[in-house]
Amino acid sequence: MKKISRQKDRIWRPQAAAERALARLLDAAHAANPAATAFASRLLKDTAIRTRDIVDHLTLPGSECEPFLSVGWARTGEGVLRNVEGNFPPIVPSADAVVWLRVESVAQFLAANDVRAEIEGTEYGPMRRARVFRGQEWQFGVIERNGYAGFEVPNVAPATIREARLVLQAFRSRRREFDAVEQGIAHTQALVDQAVDAIGAHWACAAWLTAERDFWMRRCKSGALAKARQDAAGVGWANIDHHTYDGSREHFRQTIGILEKLGYELREMLYAGELAGWGSQVLEQPVIGSTIFADVDLAPEELNIDFAHEALPALPRHRRAGLLSALLGESILEAGLNHVAGLYDQQRFRAQLLQAGFATMAPFTDFPHLYQELTTGDWVAVDPGRVDALERAGHIGADEAERLRTAGSILSHLENIERNDGFKGFNREGIDSVLRKLDPRAYAAN
Repeated sequence: MKKISRQKDRIWRPQAAAERALARLLDAAHAANPAATAFASRLLKDTAIRTRDIVDHLTLPGSECEPFLSVGWARTGEGVLRNVEGNFPPIVPSADAVVWLRVESVAQFLAANDVRAEIEGTEYGPMRRARVFRGQEWQFGVIERNGYAGFEVPNVAPATIREARLVLQAFRSRRREFDAVEQGIAHTQALVDQAVDAIGAHWACAAWLTAERDFWMRRCKSGALAKARQDAAGVGWANIDHHTYDGSREHFRQTIGILEKLGYELREMLYAGELAGWGSQVLEQPVIGSTIFADVDLAPEELNIDFAHEALPALPRHRRAGLLSALLGESILEAGLNHVAGLYDQQRFRAQLLQAGFATMAPFTDFPHLYQELTTGDWVAVDPGRVDALERAGHIGADEAERLRTAGSILSHLENIERNDGFKGFNREGIDSVLRKLDPRAYAAN
């Protein structure tokens, strides 16, 4: 197998100075705009979302951009200031000072918050925006993006808008269950190819993620609750941190290939092969800023290979991802996303979940710059025939098989994640501890 570079050693660090500079600017903007401050308070109270976590970008007069160059932002060829070492919004030189907040739908935001404002951009198009809280010094706007990273509203032909709507519906209605996984992978690859040919990888990726979350929310009750509350506040899933897929060793590289067709690029790798038998390939879609965690079983000797692209031979015994894929299907097909992580004020969100009847597991990361915990999960029945096959092959024991036949398995979770100081990375040791608990063979011990 081909060795790879030390991509897995990519280190992300908190950036306290950059966070302080951003906080000072946002504090000044809110102080100068009471309507925006009132909205931020409602958003935090009703959904536990901090407005800092849904800032899309800022526009500032040129002279006011300069201080950010000393705390991590750098001027790009396009003249925009970007901090690529953390989760920070770009800063665009402009005559006006505007905080632009991400929302899933501008029209929904206006209706939910009883705001009247002119919307720029075509409905269902790649970008729409509106200035919603106007002020003399600072304004606040909301922006809806569908695979578009620019800062000016593009002109798009009506025929292309129609193609984008058809792509979204094709993804939402795509067939997920097949007699053989190979058939499902081929069907999905062809569907993605058609979408990319029609509207490009980035727009197709935005539609894919919308459809994937829709499917996940049908089975994840806590996710559906969070979405309903966030829709009522007008922001929808503007606070997504990452999505997570599980894959079998046999089909993992095909899963990665589908994501790469949608514009994802490999980022760092996380692993604990010698500890827990897993590896995670982190992928990022640089245009839309989406991150995916793709998990697969790994053997200890496979830590230095490109496991996202190499063929992985079968292991004598499935680990967590392999067992779940055999029980429930591939995440890219019938199992759907394992979990979706939303950015929240973690204490407030946990309290809201508990009040609504959703318990959370013990946090698997609890640092000042990163907090992560999962809901206890949504259970589903599993096909006894799949359990029988796993027992015959020696992947599970008789007692474990009987528990799975009668009680089922956990299918999905919602992740409560809080990031501070712009920290963009993850915690390998914490992930290792929670993945051990999420192995279906460990349910009886939890």
